Amino acid sequence: MTDPDCVFCSIAAGDLPADLVLDEEDVVAFLDRRPVFKGHVLLVPREHIVTLPDLPAALRDPFLAAGQRLATAVVEGLGAQGSFVAMNNTVSQSVAHLHLHVVPRTKGDGLRGFFWPRTSYAEGEAADYAARLRAVL
Repeated sequence: MTDPDCVFCSIAAGDLPADLVLDEEDVVAFLDRRPVFKGHVLLVPREHIVTLPDLPAALRDPFLAAGQRLATAVVEGLGAQGSFVAMNNTVSQSVAHLHLHVVPRTKGDGLRGFFWPRTSYAEGEAADYAARLRAVL
């Protein structure tokens, strides 16, 4: 199923232009129009899926396998030393369609780890957070 109002669905369908990097049955990857670094790729499922928790089991392997290949491709094809691979779910998700960012990285490129401030746990607080997550899992 696709969403006619979704820009990523339109790219996957070939209705909007994009610089395609990967075009497969279940997934499409294309260059980000506002890259962190040149070669920044967005990987999307063809089906309109909004977040990672919504991704059907049948698409997990094709999606992740394509992400692995893209992470290798930015190194082998662009001369990067590594990659930054990330996705947002709802918060900071500029397009409400699941997309994986694969960004080529080189030591000294200026990108500094995560984009948010770090925090710490109070005494015993980490165990409480871990227990709450285990209870849901």
